[in-house]
Amino acid sequence: MKLITRDTDYAIRALCFMAENENGVTSVSELVQKLKIPGPFLRKILQALNKKGVLASFKGKSGGFKLRRKPKEIFITDLIEVFQGPLKLNRCIFKKKLCPSMDKCILKKRIGEIEQRVVSELGLITVASLLRRGKNGEIFK
Repeated sequence: MKLITRDTDYAIRALCFMAENENGVTSVSELVQKLKIPGPFLRKILQALNKKGVLASFKGKSGGFKLRRKPKEIFITDLIEVFQGPLKLNRCIFKKKLCPSMDKCILKKRIGEIEQRVVSELGLITVASLLRRGKNGEIFK
């Protein structure tokens, strides 16, 4: 089980970089160079974020992507949902079918409680909370 997949990780890294970019529009080539993420893979991630309204895209010579929402309004749980679907720690699958003991499983309730706590904690993390800031609120680059 992976809590954060590669797609989600790359999306978080790209969004944090873009949030720190004072120029506004960030090109894909700049992101590829700075973050060392494969270009085609990154484009796919950025297009998905554009479709979900997290980013705005700009075409042309000085094109690229820009945050459409403020960093404090972009939650990690939203990104997990975009790239991974709903966060589930226990899918109750046994040999590719629903587990026949699902309704009387003693472990399911405990795992469900843990899942709720994890989702709750992740729900507090925003892109803004991940930015490197100094004592006076300035962003470190």
